[in-house]
Amino acid sequence: MGKNVRTPEVERLFRAILCLENVEECFTYFEDICTINELLSMAQRFEVARMLREHHTYLEVANKTGASTATISRVNRSLNYGNDGYDMVFARMKEQEEQNNEK
Repeated sequence: MGKNVRTPEVERLFRAILCLENVEECFTYFEDICTINELLSMAQRFEVARMLREHHTYLEVANKTGASTATISRVNRSLNYGNDGYDMVFARMKEQEEQNNEK
């Protein structure tokens, strides 16, 4: 069995992230809390998930993102069998984009 991610420390981290108000504050905070490689890895996985949800092939995803097939497979497994976190965020981002386009 894996480690439990639902710890008080992780909850405090998430609450700290929820305090951020804009993209610039995210850059400031995440550049402090993450290494450049950690941040780029998270961004890469997010881009992989976005492309997979848009029905790009593994080869297209690998060529665009530079992600390994192992990373692409892991992200794909999360998309298909995970907690639907990616889909929740994608839906909210689409909703925000539509609201911004209406203005």
